[in-house]
Amino acid sequence: MNKKQTLLEAIAPVQRGLKVTENQKKEILSAVAYLEELNPNPSPLEVPELLLGDWRLLFTSSKELLGLDRLPILRTTDIYQCIRAGKIYNVAEFAGLPFLEGLVSVCASFTPVSRQRVNVKFERSVLGLQRVLNYKNVGEFVKTLESNIKLMAVDFPITSTNQKGWLETTYLDENLRIGRGNEGSLFILAKS
Repeated sequence: MNKKQTLLEAIAPVQRGLKVTENQKKEILSAVAYLEELNPNPSPLEVPELLLGDWRLLFTSSKELLGLDRLPILRTTDIYQCIRAGKIYNVAEFAGLPFLEGLVSVCASFTPVSRQRVNVKFERSVLGLQRVLNYKNVGEFVKTLESNIKLMAVDFPITSTNQKGWLETTYLDENLRIGRGNEGSLFILAKS
């Protein structure tokens, strides 16, 4: 079995990181480190045809993202990171009570600072009901966000001047991306 398959099998039962034991975490981190050493694209910002697109989160160690699943009555169904030229759109879909499916999105711009790393500046947050937003899928929703139309949702700019976020892509191929964030978080994503 190849190391990529080993990683995918290791993260499959842990529900994006919500139900991970210490032994599972060690196995995942070991598989990640091995793949990072074999990164077929060590300069991911130079291969936009691979980097750009809609990525579904398979695993994270981010307490902030894992905390989304601790909301009462709601459960996260999918989390996406959509990368466009100079922009990142994070979208989390929620299910719960019938007809009250929701989503939360954070939009950011990014500036490359190395071959692997971008500085991230958060600019907008949207929280709303999927039905009210006429949400069909993440790709269509990102097109709506790109249009800068004010949505029928809690839709507000993020204006903090103290942002120091960054994201580093440490492994990238046609359908798998591994990244690390400024708070020590690990992200494993599959191309949608």
